Amino acid sequence: MEPEYLPGPLDETALREWFRTLGLSPYQWSNGPYDRYPLHQHSYDKYLACARGSIVFHLDDREIHLRAGDRMVLPAHTRHSAAVGPEGVVCWEAAADPATRRSA
Repeated sequence: MEPEYLPGPLDETALREWFRTLGLSPYQWSNGPYDRYPLHQHSYDKYLACARGSIVFHLDDREIHLRAGDRMVLPAHTRHSAAVGPEGVVCWEAAADPATRRSA
């Protein structure tokens, strides 16, 4: 599975519905302007929706820019770092076992 960018814009109700149709229970997190995450990876498939603000995910071979209403799926073990935009960011996220992959 390749990382997948799913452009919006979707409102927050539609973003939560996306998770529901996938059978996932998301949680919300936020960061202030220009916060950064160093290079890392997860053992799970990461389903993420940007509710407000913006964030850029830096992958080995490309960048994924998320703005309010955009979504993405990062397969397990995808190396990435991230940088929050100037207005901060609010995201919904859910983890899924890669053995039970869902179609986004």
